[in-house]
Amino acid sequence: MAKQQQEKSFWQKLIGIDRRVIYLIIALAMILPFFFQMGLPIPVTDEVKRVYDYVEGLTPTDCVVLSADFSPSVAPELSPMFEAVFRHCLKNKVKVLVISLLPQGPGLVEPVVQQAARDHRATNGVDYAFLGYQYGFSLVIMRMMENIEAAFPNDYYGTKTSDLPVMKNIHNYEEIDLIVSLTGSSNHRVWLTYAHEPYNVPVAPGVTAVIAADVYPYLQSKQFIGMLGGLKGAAEYETLIEEKKMASMGMEAQNWAHIVIILFIIIGNIGFFAIKRQERA
Repeated sequence: MAKQQQEKSFWQKLIGIDRRVIYLIIALAMILPFFFQMGLPIPVTDEVKRVYDYVEGLTPTDCVVLSADFSPSVAPELSPMFEAVFRHCLKNKVKVLVISLLPQGPGLVEPVVQQAARDHRATNGVDYAFLGYQYGFSLVIMRMMENIEAAFPNDYYGTKTSDLPVMKNIHNYEEIDLIVSLTGSSNHRVWLTYAHEPYNVPVAPGVTAVIAADVYPYLQSKQFIGMLGGLKGAAEYETLIEEKKMASMGMEAQNWAHIVIILFIIIGNIGFFAIKRQERA
């Protein structure tokens, strides 16, 4: 009977643990992976692999438009995605035109662009062009049909676009091999309407996790070549290019937090049934 009371006391204490202790353990599970990588696997989905394979198949004569159409509220999901695709293009010596159709975009991605360029020894204006922001959104996309230099007369730093060596032989969508639109809304559909449908330019959206479900019908109809969805999509792309950065660390933190929460749920249920069994006894 004493042993039974002791067991009961143990389970009651465990079930009644201070919630602040639980919050602390979950916080540690989320913080530690940013400093100590534990190597949890990140399975790669087919829609991310298709984008990777397409970029991997491009040559130094090809050109990718990387459009950072997002604001600070969704930057934690989309900025790592932008970095992964940009680094992949630089790694394969593919020309990149970095643009933004939202005013907050250039400021968010400029540090990423500069760091990636230093790591891959790429030069602005030669290996890539940071064209910055232009007002008008759909009007800018339509203007790019005729002449990219007309849509972006100067780059982000004030240099004439026509003077950039990377822009040689790049005039409109006929010389663009892929458009990657990173957005936290449905703006990727505008690229679909004005770039893919009339000119058959391949488009791959990078979207937040809550928007990803809306993209699947376009994947099924093959209007998009693939998709990067949420932080997980960014982490998958980092895995493919073998450059694990913030997205991979963020996903590992989420995974460990989920594991800890599941363990608490399991322990709580075991304790609940153990106490009930002892009470019946």
